[in-house]
Amino acid sequence: MTYLAVCAQQSSEHKVLSFAAKAADVLRFAAIDRIGRDAQGELSGFQRPQVAAHIREIRDYLEKPNAVLPNPIVVAFTDRVSVEDLGNGAVQLAIDMSSSVPGLVVDGQQRLSALADLDRDFQVFVSALICRDEAELRRQFVLINNTKPLPKSLIYELLPTVGDLPPRLSRRSVASDLTARLNFENTALKGYIKQHTCPEGIIADTVMQKIIMESLSNGVMRELIRGAKGEERCVRLMSNFFDAVKKVWPEAWHGQKPNTSRLLHGAGIQAMGDVMEVLAERGEARTVEDFRTGMECLKDKTAWTAGEWYMDGEVRRWNGLQNVNRDVALLKHYLVGIVKADLRKKAKRAPAPLLEPTADRS
Repeated sequence: MTYLAVCAQQSSEHKVLSFAAKAADVLRFAAIDRIGRDAQGELSGFQRPQVAAHIREIRDYLEKPNAVLPNPIVVAFTDRVSVEDLGNGAVQLAIDMSSSVPGLVVDGQQRLSALADLDRDFQVFVSALICRDEAELRRQFVLINNTKPLPKSLIYELLPTVGDLPPRLSRRSVASDLTARLNFENTALKGYIKQHTCPEGIIADTVMQKIIMESLSNGVMRELIRGAKGEERCVRLMSNFFDAVKKVWPEAWHGQKPNTSRLLHGAGIQAMGDVMEVLAERGEARTVEDFRTGMECLKDKTAWTAGEWYMDGEVRRWNGLQNVNRDVALLKHYLVGIVKADLRKKAKRAPAPLLEPTADRS
């Protein structure tokens, strides 16, 4: 397939072209690669699932005879394309269609899906980006879509597969990778975290990532992540902690959802993240039993599923806590205060270490 295109002078590392093509032909040379995971939890694809209602709205509009669609479809190629310079910015683009589909849709998948159902020919503008490899393609997808209203959880889930990111996204990338490992490996949180590749999960992935980022910056994971198997140690620590949480409050965990138990709610998960930090750093907890013992002091002082919270002079119904900064801070201060007081009490009761006998110098 060949197209007369205009080449824009942008990055020296990439070619950026623009041309017009029938929507049906775009679907012949570019695929929509939807995000998913295989049986081993490995990530593949990068596009979010179709939004049927959105596609239907676009299609209803495009069926009108006076419909226009000036926004281009962005397509990326890594190979099987050639560009012949015709001078004055004009080029001839040749797309090799001899085997599988050579291109991938980076932006505009919903529009393209709507166009596929039209009974008439409809040309769209195509912006074509020729990348070095698939890693560069994923990087461009993240950077292009990070400024648009795509679900942040989709962008964050893709980050671990992308290199050479801005510092803000690099920090999130580590947290996203640890979150995915907690969700897809054999851990206490397997299947509990809601991601684009695990929509049946019940704990928001962004909340879990927030706990991890705080710990990596100022908490116990800052040291654990260093050295060999650092990520594995971080995953094991969090798995052991939440395994202990299940044992301390089984009735508030099993079979519950965020709207029925504040333990699984954004406010509760973030507050428990601070409890984990205190027990791990001050109490040196590492095992499930360490964490379980450290949280026994909280067992009868919480109102995860019923009753009322009595915190710093405030009284709240069990479900009155919301995932807003003030409520999260209030719950954190309350739970951490109890745990710290219990650790101080235990430290006072602990027997003093035996002194080594003084050597006889006579």
